[in-house]
Amino acid sequence: MSVEPRKALNNVRPYVPGKPIEELRRELGITEEIIKLASNESSAGTSPKALEAMRDSIKEMYLYPDDECYYVKRGIAQHIGVAEENLIMANGSVELILYAPLAYLSPGDEFITGEQAFLIAKISANVMGATFIAIPEKNYTHDLNAIRDAVSERTKIIYLDNPCNPLGTKLGTKEIEDFVYSIPDGILIMLDEAYYEFVKGEDFPNSIKFVKENKNVLILRTFSKIYGLAGARIGYGIAPPKIVSDIRKTRIPFNVNRLGQIGALAALNDEEHVRRTIKVIKEGKEYLTKEFKKMDIFYIPSCTNFITLKPGMDVKKLFLELQKKGIIIRPLAGYGIPEFCRVTIGTMEQNQRFLKAFKEVLA
Repeated sequence: MSVEPRKALNNVRPYVPGKPIEELRRELGITEEIIKLASNESSAGTSPKALEAMRDSIKEMYLYPDDECYYVKRGIAQHIGVAEENLIMANGSVELILYAPLAYLSPGDEFITGEQAFLIAKISANVMGATFIAIPEKNYTHDLNAIRDAVSERTKIIYLDNPCNPLGTKLGTKEIEDFVYSIPDGILIMLDEAYYEFVKGEDFPNSIKFVKENKNVLILRTFSKIYGLAGARIGYGIAPPKIVSDIRKTRIPFNVNRLGQIGALAALNDEEHVRRTIKVIKEGKEYLTKEFKKMDIFYIPSCTNFITLKPGMDVKKLFLELQKKGIIIRPLAGYGIPEFCRVTIGTMEQNQRFLKAFKEVLA
């Protein structure tokens, strides 16, 4: 007789990431350059300062990393204006989407989010045997009023990715502030700000104020996007000390690797790379949306480094045909919107090649 897993795992569908370049090359034997526009990686590449620092530290890879992440944690604290005790480091911010439910959810507790929120949220809730509640979006944005109305005595966690992945939309300052202040005590609000740097300076909430006010808020941020360190796997959470302490009890030791810590610390000071990345994304977004309008393709206006669109044809077929041309995009059937796909904004050369292939498939 085989060993049976916990019953809660019967409700878990493993996360399927964007298809790796190596996998497509193996499957189709493609020898030309493959363009991956499926996982919202940085089209401007990795921070040069991060690369230099990591290169210099390779000789120390036989050592375990600093379990406390002392230097990178200190650097982040100074960079964003919080105390070090407000920070918890992670193997990518996605790790905290699992650790928080491990710390706070019991079977029967409720986890509420939007219907098109990042899929890991649903997986994490189901792993814990919690009741997962997905609220339909309104105008392609999280419906905060409906989420608030769904709160009950059993609600323990509310998860909001802001900006939203995969929709690319954001909630403004007043919307988030009104929402946070209206939620009863005893509920953790997770604000996933993986794309924070792309909306910094716009009408976007200064969510750190909630942490300083000791609200039950956990903010998630990452080095994967703007800094181009997706392969180094490093992110962090910002929360009141009690929440940090609770979540730390669930993490494995040495969860943040040595190269990631060193690269992240260096990247914090690479403002030139941040500016260059934002410029590349801005120009690419303007180019792609202009072309989509010419083609009469519906797209959701995005404040991130990706665009979600309705191509007007079977998305699975589009996905497969583009792969034959060496281009990987992200179908969104897993998010409950099978008529949409998501395209990472690439370099101008990549954007042009994608559009050429896209038009050929549509023809």
